[in-house]
Amino acid sequence: MPESTSNGIEVLPAVDKKSFKEFLNLPFKLYAGEPFWVPPLLKDLKTQFSPQNPFFRHAEAVPFIARINGSTAGRITAIYNKAHMDFHGEQAGFFGFFECIDSYPIASALIERVKHWLREKGMLLMRGPMNFSSNEECGLLIEGYNSSPVIMMPYNFSYYRRLLEQCGLTKAKDLFAYLIDVPDALPEKVCRAADIAKKHNINVRPINIKSFKKEMEVFKNIYNSAWEKNWGFVPMTEEEIDYTAEKLKTIIDPELTLIALCNDEPVGFMMLLPDFNYVLKKLNGRLSPLGILKALWHSRKITDARLPLLGIKESYRRQGVDALLILEGFKAIKKKGYKHVEFSWILEDNYPVQRIIEIFSGRLYKRYRIYETKI
Repeated sequence: MPESTSNGIEVLPAVDKKSFKEFLNLPFKLYAGEPFWVPPLLKDLKTQFSPQNPFFRHAEAVPFIARINGSTAGRITAIYNKAHMDFHGEQAGFFGFFECIDSYPIASALIERVKHWLREKGMLLMRGPMNFSSNEECGLLIEGYNSSPVIMMPYNFSYYRRLLEQCGLTKAKDLFAYLIDVPDALPEKVCRAADIAKKHNINVRPINIKSFKKEMEVFKNIYNSAWEKNWGFVPMTEEEIDYTAEKLKTIIDPELTLIALCNDEPVGFMMLLPDFNYVLKKLNGRLSPLGILKALWHSRKITDARLPLLGIKESYRRQGVDALLILEGFKAIKKKGYKHVEFSWILEDNYPVQRIIEIFSGRLYKRYRIYETKI
């Protein structure tokens, strides 16, 4: 049922065809003419909210829209993730997909609606934005508005920070994005650390895209053990890993997706993704037959990449495995003519990775924030 406030704002679940279409289309209206926003593919977004997404085997999510005078003015999603509760032992729910006109009453109505929904689920804390979890696009951009985001990273107006903080949300954790200019020669420190790994019988190979499912089994073997101690981490089920891998398969470059092995045992994994956002900006949310031709044409002009995944099994850390993966990855990046690599996201207190980035003279150029509040 719609929920109205005293100032005439109506907040309602976007669960029928008409209201969900409003939910999907609102960003296209808000960001019209905004040069740095990247339109998502609407088909992918619909699938993300559908029962096809294995996230919903252990979670619930309800999208909401806010209307004023009959016009859609904001949106948000309430998220209950049982996997997070089971892993962290905390009664925390989440919000995501937040978009809003510059209006505190609208933002407050949306936030309060999610709080109410989460309280009914027994939650004591609300955290976000998450779309839907830390394994996906998350964080609110709070610094670095003068360039487009790279693939699978968010973008938002600068006033969103003010609105959320006016609603009583406070910082939980900051996430960093560093930009690295691809060097002509790799730093000597990285080469020396990579040599240490080689002396421990560690080698690196690209994935075999023809045996993609088998290679994803290797990734599954590494992922949850390598990332389990990261703040906000939630283990991915095998179904979720398969689902995500299938989505990425069309843009993965096997030469940029590397596995580290020690005596044939997988011990590390790194993925560098071409920044397909360069292509998405040309498609305006729709992949028609003509759009496919556009995508193929523009994909040849991509000059940037993102490093979203670099994980080493705990027992193989501090042996140069990360340096060896980066060394081989940057060799491939250089060969393919890429100019820049974004390392993201990096937890603000992940100092070991930040030290590696410093060796490359990486610069912190975007900052994202996860907010939280008691409910």
